[in-house]
Amino acid sequence: MKHAEKSVVLSEREQQRYHRQILLFGEEGQEQLKQARVFVAGAGGLGSPVAMYLAVAGVGTIALADHDSVELSNLNRQILHWDTDVGRPKTESAVEKLRAMNPDIEIRAIDRTLNDSNAETLTKGYDLIVDAMDNFPTRYLLNGAAIRHRIPFIHGAIRGFDGQVMTVIPGRTACIRCVFPSPPPAEPFPAIGVTPGIIGLIQANEAIKFLLGTGELLENRLLIWDGMLSTLDRIDVQRNPRCPDCGKMEHKT
Repeated sequence: MKHAEKSVVLSEREQQRYHRQILLFGEEGQEQLKQARVFVAGAGGLGSPVAMYLAVAGVGTIALADHDSVELSNLNRQILHWDTDVGRPKTESAVEKLRAMNPDIEIRAIDRTLNDSNAETLTKGYDLIVDAMDNFPTRYLLNGAAIRHRIPFIHGAIRGFDGQVMTVIPGRTACIRCVFPSPPPAEPFPAIGVTPGIIGLIQANEAIKFLLGTGELLENRLLIWDGMLSTLDRIDVQRNPRCPDCGKMEHKT
């Protein structure tokens, strides 16, 4: 992660709030989280646990982008939204809950549909992009923006009881387009709430490891969760030198 030029100091309140984490990675690590800026694309099934756990961990700035409104059919899995939120913009509903969870961080609501004309602009200046979307066309837009900005990108996707996670480090690892050169058919897919919960938490774990510069990331590895068997598998993947998104990038070690 790129560190801000001006260091930050934890308040006494923050030292108490994050005491158990500070035991794990020290005040310096907590200060790194406080300086971090994360762009979460999607405030639904995946975006809910991702944003919640980054917020309670003390990530200093979280931008949440979504242009949908809460529907009754969302409530089995999109846990930031409650029955009383039906009809409200998802960003409004989500930001309200996140600010209540942790008033010491900045939550930015981006009530916009990500498209060709704005994806690159909206993601600029962040340390990390988290893919919490439900469709591959938008994932490709985020993937391209991440590569052009050289911002790491954490992909997640679910279907039914199954899900997957992969971390993209532009110039060093395979990107989403390398692994999935063409999108699957666009159709409504089944979803049970526990699956985005599991996958979203793995994405949040990847994000925190990246921001702290610790642990082993899912670089060039696609993590596959099978909820029916309760198994996790990892598939090795490689950069495609002919990839239209990252193929021409200089390789970084």
